[in-house]
Amino acid sequence: MRIAYGVMGYGRGHAMRTMSVLPALMKDHEVTVFTAGDAYDVLAPKFPTVRIPMVGYRYNASGRHSTVKTVAENLSPMADLMLHGHGMQQVEREFRQRDIQVVISDSEAWCHKAAQALQIPRISFDHVGILAYCKPHFPPELWLAGMRDAIGYRSLMGIPERILISSFYPAQGKYPGVKLVGPMLRDVVKQTKPTRGDYLLAYFNKGEHQYRPNIDRALRLLDIPVRIYGTPYRGVVENLDFKPLSNDAFVQDLAGCRAVLSTAGNQLIGEAIHFGKPILAVPEDAFEQRLNAHMIERMGVGMKSTLSGLTPSDVDRFLSNEHNYRSYMKEHAGDGRDEAVATLNQFIDELAVPKIRMRLKAAARPVAVAA
Repeated sequence: MRIAYGVMGYGRGHAMRTMSVLPALMKDHEVTVFTAGDAYDVLAPKFPTVRIPMVGYRYNASGRHSTVKTVAENLSPMADLMLHGHGMQQVEREFRQRDIQVVISDSEAWCHKAAQALQIPRISFDHVGILAYCKPHFPPELWLAGMRDAIGYRSLMGIPERILISSFYPAQGKYPGVKLVGPMLRDVVKQTKPTRGDYLLAYFNKGEHQYRPNIDRALRLLDIPVRIYGTPYRGVVENLDFKPLSNDAFVQDLAGCRAVLSTAGNQLIGEAIHFGKPILAVPEDAFEQRLNAHMIERMGVGMKSTLSGLTPSDVDRFLSNEHNYRSYMKEHAGDGRDEAVATLNQFIDELAVPKIRMRLKAAARPVAVAA
């Protein structure tokens, strides 16, 4: 089958999830990735990839999401998406030229819209779908924001023919055929043995905005080393070691750390739980991350704070409960990759059947012969 795989370009979590299943899918199918931003940088060197438009959050001087900047700087790509602009025309043209038969999308809107316009069957495979395609499971303080984001996501992506969700926590589907699987563990993660080091691992998905003075102070005051990924800084300063992004090096540091302080992306949380590492979540201002942080506390595998409010006492309190958090890890650890690959292949086969049958009928139809 000829497959278009759309990947949301904001952050690296969508790309990491995609990398966990692409090699297996490419054994049996011809797959082209469509993405932008951070995900393009990760995926383009390894897989056939087409750059497309994207939307994403913008930040203010205090490191928080700026509604004004986000709206203003996304007006052009949103107009392209909704009004069939050059970007949408490009994606549709690529689909036609490559004779795409099935579209898989990880929270990527342009591929969803192009598939709808060209009547190509769609498979949604991401984590954000847990908000839109599962029964609401939001705490009271997040209920309104959760319902808002669920409605917005469904309005943008629609209801695809098949829905697969990867999540580090369970939920119940609200539509027939919604399937949930566990975290997507990459080969490098599964092949790495965890150890307990003496350092804290810190990761920020947009550290150029999120690594604020209060966070720097909280980490400098610790009496243990801290290895920090996701910021523009490099080198060792006191107990802080600022490191460049590198998949293999990051996984080694994740497997060997004492605990993790991180923004609350689903992919990293699943990998941290796999390695048995307690998580101090400091979510960005997105509802999905705030819900993930809530679920970390509810499951007992860590605690939550905020990027703007993190204090040294928060980190000390978190580390003092390390043993208690570790005791819940095995209960929640999981690997859904093999099940996800099998399910995707099943969905692809199911969605391909009608077209194959139509072609077979056309081929078998009698042809009139002139006398």
